[in-house]
Amino acid sequence: MNFPAELKYTKDHEWVRVEGNHAYVGITEFAQHELGDIVYVDINTLGKEVAREDVFGTVEAVKTVSDLFMPLTGRVLEINKKLDAKPELVNSDPYGDGWMVKIELKDTAQVEELLSAGDYKTQIGV
Repeated sequence: MNFPAELKYTKDHEWVRVEGNHAYVGITEFAQHELGDIVYVDINTLGKEVAREDVFGTVEAVKTVSDLFMPLTGRVLEINKKLDAKPELVNSDPYGDGWMVKIELKDTAQVEELLSAGDYKTQIGV
């Protein structure tokens, strides 16, 4: 499995790519593999501030629905519109076209509390 070193990770299997005061958020390759085929992504927090570890949406796979947890406190600036028509992008390209939200960070210091790729791999046992 692929866990890009330039990303940060959470214990809840989200990844974060920080770009200045903004961050992109998605779920890890491990998470999408465990969920199976993604059929729907439901995110209705556009424009809202979501606290770290609060639910910002859900992802629906063939046999389950899973909550999406915000890794960093921030305001949701953008939702990946590609996922409306092609939710399977979460499976095929979880770190690229399968991103879920772009947020404006409220506290950049929280980034340091996230897991590195190595720490995340240790947590999931790979």
